[in-house]
Amino acid sequence: MGKYILALDQGTTSSRAILFDWDQNMIGLEQKEFAQMYPREGWVEHDPMEIYSSQYAVMMELLTKNDIAPGDISAIGITNQRETTVVWDKISGRPVYNAIVWQCRRTSDIVDSLVKNGLGEYIKKTTGLVPDAYFSGTKIKWILDHVEGLRERAKNGEILFGTVDTWLIWKLTNGAVHATDYTNASRTMLFDILRLDWDDELLNALNIPREMLPAVYPSSRIFGTANIQGVEIPIGGVAGDQQAALFGQCCFDKGEAKNTYGTGCFLLMNTGDAPCESRNGLLTTIAASLDARVQYVLEGSVFVGGAVIQWLRDEMRFITESADSEYYAGKVADTGGVYLVPAFTGLGAPYWDMYARGCIVGITRGTKRYHIIRAAEESIAYQSLDLVRAMEKDTGTKIAELKVDGGASRDRFLMQFQADIMGGTIRRPVVRETTALGAAYLAGIAAGFWKGKEEVRGKWQCDISFTPEMDDARRKELLEGWHKAVGRSRGWSQN
Repeated sequence: MGKYILALDQGTTSSRAILFDWDQNMIGLEQKEFAQMYPREGWVEHDPMEIYSSQYAVMMELLTKNDIAPGDISAIGITNQRETTVVWDKISGRPVYNAIVWQCRRTSDIVDSLVKNGLGEYIKKTTGLVPDAYFSGTKIKWILDHVEGLRERAKNGEILFGTVDTWLIWKLTNGAVHATDYTNASRTMLFDILRLDWDDELLNALNIPREMLPAVYPSSRIFGTANIQGVEIPIGGVAGDQQAALFGQCCFDKGEAKNTYGTGCFLLMNTGDAPCESRNGLLTTIAASLDARVQYVLEGSVFVGGAVIQWLRDEMRFITESADSEYYAGKVADTGGVYLVPAFTGLGAPYWDMYARGCIVGITRGTKRYHIIRAAEESIAYQSLDLVRAMEKDTGTKIAELKVDGGASRDRFLMQFQADIMGGTIRRPVVRETTALGAAYLAGIAAGFWKGKEEVRGKWQCDISFTPEMDDARRKELLEGWHKAVGRSRGWSQN
C-alpha cells in the first residue's frame, strides 16, 4: 500500500494535480491553465489534446517536485468539468473535433426542437435535467451532424464519445478502458437516472449511436490502471467535479448541502435514496456512490460565478489580480444602487433562460469602478441565494447551514455577504480543495487506503464560520433590487 492518493482535477480553465496523505494533508499541488477558444459569439471550445497534456504535465511535475515515486501512490482519483463533450477516433486516439465546453450555447436550436417535438417533460422525468444546451447530448449530435461521415463511423464502433473523465481514463489506460461513472453520465441528458442506463428514446431523438457511449459504473471502483514510469497505478475513483465536492465535504446524509465557488457556482443538496423532482427549475442528478445503490441530489447551477471576476480582470481591466476584487469591494459601503447580472451565457437555475444576457443597471454619474467591482462580487452571492431558496421550496427543508469551497470561498467579503443575504451560517473547511479531496476519498476507499465514509468524515475540519450581520429590512431591500435587475437581463438576445 502506497502512502498517498493522487487526485487529478481537470477543470474548465486549468488542470491540477493534488497529493493527499492518509490524514488528508495536502502534500503538494500543481496547476496549469490552458487555452479557451471562442470561435463565435456564445461558442466555447477546448483542445482535448491540450486538456490531456496539461493534466499529464501537472501530474508528473507534482511527483517530481515532491520527490514522490510512482510506487508511493495507492490510487488515482479523477474529477472533471462536467458536460464538456469529447468525440474521438478509436483507432488513432485523436479527437475528431474540439471539445465543446459546458458553457457553449451553439446547440440552443437543437434543444428548442426537442421541446417542440414534445420531449421536454420526458427529458425531465427520465434524466432529471431541464432541456438545455448546457448538457452533453445535443453537443454530441452537433459534432455528428457537422463532421462528414462521422455518424456512420460511430455506428460501426470506430468513434467514441466521452465526458472529460472518460477521455482522461482512455488516455491514461492507453485506450484499454472506455468508461464513465454515474455522476458524469447523469449530466449528458441521455441517461435514465432510475434505471441507471442510457435511454434509447433520447438516443433515437438525437440520432446518437449507442455504440459510441462509454460503460457506466459507480464512482468508487477500480476503473483500470495507469502506467506511470513503469508502475501500474489503479484509477480508483471518478466523479464530476460538483458531486466530488459534495463527497469531499462529507455531505453523505439527506439534507446536507454545499456550494462550490469556481468558474460557475454549484449548489448541491443530498436528497437520499429517492430522487426529488424539482418544481423550481433545479436539476435532479446522481451523487457520487460507493456501489450501485445510488443517492440523489438536487442541484442548481450559476453559470458565471468567479468568472465575473476574471471578466473584470481580463476584459474590463478594473483589477490586476482576481484577489484584488475583495479589497476594492471593501472600499465602498455599498454598490451605490448598482447591480451587475453576469448572464454572459444565459441564466441557469431557477430561471433557465438561454437568451438572457449580462447587464449593469443603476449606474449614476457618481458610480465608481469600486461600485461595479462590489456589484460583481455581490452578484455571485445573489445567484447562489436564488438556488438556496429554490431548493428550500422543493424539499420543504430550511438550509440554515451551507458548506462552501472553491477558489472564491477564500474571499472573506463574499463569504460574509453570502451569510448576510442568506440569513444563515457559512462553513468553510480547512481543506478547501474539496473537489480533489472528494476524488481522493473515492479512489482511496476503492483501493482500501481508507475504510469508508465514517473514517473520512471523522477527519473533516471547519476552518471558519460566517454568521449573518445584516438586518431583515436591508436584506429584503437588496433582494428586491436584485430580482428587478435580473428581470432586465432576461430574454435579451431572443428574436
